Amino acid sequence: MAAVMTLPRQVSRTETGDRLFVLGGKLVWLLLLGVAVLLPLLAIFWRGFSSEAGQGGGLVAARELLTSDTFHWLLGNSLKVSLSVAAIVVPLAYLFAYALQRTLIPAKPIWRGLSLLPLMAPSMLPGIALVYLFGNQGMLRGVLADNIYGFWGIVLGEVIYTFPHALMILLSALSLADARLFDAASSMGASPARAFRSITWPATRQAVFAAFCLVFTLTITDFGVPVVVGGDYQVLALEAYKAVVGQQQFGRGALIGMVLLLPALFSFGVDAWLRRRHGDAMSGRAQVFRPAPSRARDVCYLAIVVLICAALLLVFGMAVYSSLVKFWPYNLSLSLSHYQFEDTAGGGWLAYRNSLTLALCSALIGSMLIFTGAYLMEKTKGQKGLNLALRLLSFVPMAVPGLVLGLGYVFFFNLNGNPLHVFYGTMTLLVVCTIAHYLTTAQMTATTALRQLDAEFEAAALSLKAPLYRHYLRVTVPICLPALLDIVRYLFVSAMTTVSAAIFLYSPDTILAAVAVLNMDDAGNVGGAAAMSTLILFTSGSVSLLLAWASRGALRRSQAWRQSAPGQ
Repeated sequence: MAAVMTLPRQVSRTETGDRLFVLGGKLVWLLLLGVAVLLPLLAIFWRGFSSEAGQGGGLVAARELLTSDTFHWLLGNSLKVSLSVAAIVVPLAYLFAYALQRTLIPAKPIWRGLSLLPLMAPSMLPGIALVYLFGNQGMLRGVLADNIYGFWGIVLGEVIYTFPHALMILLSALSLADARLFDAASSMGASPARAFRSITWPATRQAVFAAFCLVFTLTITDFGVPVVVGGDYQVLALEAYKAVVGQQQFGRGALIGMVLLLPALFSFGVDAWLRRRHGDAMSGRAQVFRPAPSRARDVCYLAIVVLICAALLLVFGMAVYSSLVKFWPYNLSLSLSHYQFEDTAGGGWLAYRNSLTLALCSALIGSMLIFTGAYLMEKTKGQKGLNLALRLLSFVPMAVPGLVLGLGYVFFFNLNGNPLHVFYGTMTLLVVCTIAHYLTTAQMTATTALRQLDAEFEAAALSLKAPLYRHYLRVTVPICLPALLDIVRYLFVSAMTTVSAAIFLYSPDTILAAVAVLNMDDAGNVGGAAAMSTLILFTSGSVSLLLAWASRGALRRSQAWRQSAPGQ
């Protein structure tokens, strides 16, 4: 009888704990997203349109800016560069992705790894390497009729910087193919070109547009490459950086930030609309596509892949080599003098240690928060309105460039009377900003993994009267460990290379390595900037490889359930 009487109390305690875990977790996540995403963006609009003294100047200042010849010149330059970069990158990335997914070229893992090198370095590194290759004293100076500084320097640097971003989208799109469609086309006598036009292109054109929009947005909001090789060719992102950092014109910076927000919002809106119209790419009965052997096709695509990878190796190899040259171009002997950062301006080894701290905290804390938030939205019932608000706020960072988000953090956390002002200039705020900046991609990764889990997992836990948090830690996390490790790796590398959002938020004690690259380049210490960029590149690559190697054992244990049973 005593056992019968204690059972309802135990069930009630479990249900209460579950409600606290679900509702409390969602409310905490909503609060964090509001502070980290929504309020900083609202602060930009308040600062830009406020007519108070020292603010943006209101509609009058906005009208003066938008109608000025200088703004038209900057906008024209930015649009010309961004469109040119997107027009170059997307076709090259499509050919590269097609070669990896739809041909039988050898050494695919090597080519894919080389193509992702720009993700592991700050955006300034391609510009620095181009200076050593094609600058006034560059190794290949005679190849170009003019020097690298200006329009073509920015375009080439941005092409290298944005290439892997477009490639990842197109690789994902081209990996989805139903072999039955190609078999049907072949049986009807359709040529490979006809099959491409009628099957492959319709299935991937939405991804092509998404890649085009992403490259355009990354280029128009990046100031890392223009500040290194832009010369007299000025763009909007560089003007916003100079207005805030160099001239302390926060109102002007806010207005330009709002302008830079428009193309990202437009691209995000059109891409979302196209996704709804596009529908599912594959059905549940689809068969895996395996390309047929074709020597001529594979040779052509292998040549394209080798040329692109050779160009990337030339750029990044040049950056590494220049960081070891004692005094370019007069003394080409190798030395580690550029790595003695304490003897040069820019931040020294403190900046590198700060970046490691930022990367570790962002990866560990961010992955835990993002994955838990995704779990609460996808695998728990009730609170539909709250779930909708969380989803909307989680997708906002995808449409907000890092430069704009960083400006919002300045205007909100540096606001007089804001109790959160105590975090301004601290590592805590840099961690929050970094997690918020890269939130959406990590959230989508977690959501994709969680949606593959059957709802029966939660139903079984409920029937066993097991607390939901315990089921989450013991079942969901181990099953989704591959996706969770991908999030950790993504946040670490992104935090090591970030500069756009963090450029306005650091203090002398929290300066970052990517910011130190910018400062050393501004001070004329290009060798030191190349050395710090190389250090970031090798750190990002080494940690990614180390994480992949260290996690193999954990993955084998946690993913053993995926293996086929003996005799099957």
